[in-house]
Parts: sequence; structure tokens; C-alpha cells
Amino acid sequence: MEWMLKSPDDLPALVPQLMQALAGRRKIALYGDMGAGKTTFVKAICQHLGVRENTASPTFSLVNQYSYLEADGSISLFHHLDLYRLRSAQEAFDIGLEDLLYDPWYCVIEWPQLAESLLPDDAVRVEIEILGETERRISVDSPVLRFI
Repeated sequence: MEWMLKSPDDLPALVPQLMQALAGRRKIALYGDMGAGKTTFVKAICQHLGVRENTASPTFSLVNQYSYLEADGSISLFHHLDLYRLRSAQEAFDIGLEDLLYDPWYCVIEWPQLAESLLPDDAVRVEIEILGETERRISVDSPVLRFI
């Protein structure tokens, strides 16, 4: 599945379609070059889910955790990871990535390349491609991506 965006302002309208495309899957490997809008994409998902905390890039903290209320009133968690600064799959394992990949909560991972071998089989692969200054192509489960 693929969407074209003219600007980041198009994201809120796209998110419901994206959530439908996820088909209940909650583990997302998020690919894209620097400046593609990965963190902006995560913020849009968090807003859609009703996260009230300020969402920010976990570049330095590596893992940010947010909470939101489900329709039934129960509290759910959303994990946002940025593995850009890590050097090995072992470092990803050491920060507890495997635990986050097999819990029931959303887990979105920016720069997931070094941890691909840890991803569950049903993880959703999302790629954000820069087409112009503000234009982006968002692909879900793109066959163009190479995985271990």
C-alpha cells in the first residue's frame, strides 16, 4: 500500500488509512533518510491514538514511552525508538528491544536496520521516501526493502 503526501499537513488524514492497513499489527519498522519525516509520522500516529504527552524524537534517549486510553478506557502504551546511534544488534538487545517487540503495545522503530533480525515476522515495514521539499511517498510492506 502506498500514499503520496504533498506536505506534512496531509498526515492526519492519512493516519486512519494507515491504521486500517496495519490490520491490528503494532510493531512498525520505520525506514527513511534523515529529514524524511519519520518522527513527524510517529507524532501523527500518537495524535490519532490520543497520546497527550509531548512526543519528541528519542534520538538521545533511544526509547520514549507514551500512554493513551483505548476505547474501553484501559491504558495502553506506545513505544517510540530511534536506533540511529546504536552500532550493533547486541546494543539493541541490551536496551530491551526484544521485550518491546513481543509485548502487546505499539512499538515504532526509526532506523531499524541493525535490529531487523530481532523483528517479529508480522512487523510492518514502512518506508518514507523524500520526493521533494515537502512531498513524500509512504509505503507499507514495500517489496523494495531488503531484510535479513
